Amino acid sequence: MVRIFGYGEDALTLWALKEQVAAILMTFGDKTAASNCLFFYRPSFGRSGGAGSAEFGEFDAVIASRENIYLIESKWDNLGNYKKEQLLLRDEQLIRHRVFAWYLTHWSKKYSGKWQKFVDDNKGNFIAGKKLPDVQEGKQSLLATNLEFTLTKLLEHYKGFSSRSNIKNVLLFFYDSRVSTPPIETDANFTLIPIDFSNIYIFLLKLFFYIFQTKEQLSQVCVVVCYALLILC
Repeated sequence: MVRIFGYGEDALTLWALKEQVAAILMTFGDKTAASNCLFFYRPSFGRSGGAGSAEFGEFDAVIASRENIYLIESKWDNLGNYKKEQLLLRDEQLIRHRVFAWYLTHWSKKYSGKWQKFVDDNKGNFIAGKKLPDVQEGKQSLLATNLEFTLTKLLEHYKGFSSRSNIKNVLLFFYDSRVSTPPIETDANFTLIPIDFSNIYIFLLKLFFYIFQTKEQLSQVCVVVCYALLILC
């Protein structure tokens, strides 16, 4: 048996991809077996970027079933007493979903290996405030390469993709039901899925590191690192 130690929502997302996919899909009435899904764990498209940037950050996960493509953000209760009824995403997270949905609805296999043609055909109708990554001096950027690979794989897997209605924005909220209550409301066009992780065996290890002043440095730094070690079985 392989044991994986991780921390926070990243580790919980990995656990969910292994153990909770059927529950996630059934929220949408999707009967695709987990074994017939394609998974991307934390696919990165650069930093979140600002106005005029081609980069738009990373999802916690993307799943392609035989019925939908799921763009996933993850949050958790931080091992605390969470009681808020509303959980809203940041603007850059909302923009990430809009940008990638645009790519999915405009990409097709005719553009494989022809990124600059894709840019030339579509730069006039891209999302306001963002830009498409160009080919510079004949060299395709890493962002463009990542996008081309991901888009191609997703649409090859889900051959029935036809429109924006096949894209589902998902917010997973991981919580310990012994101490927390999940939120019941999130942003429009997102589906909130609470996942209780209280049945996972959790260790909380607190490591204290103190860096004391030296002759060359008069300041004293105290660094406290807390790791929740999740055994993902």
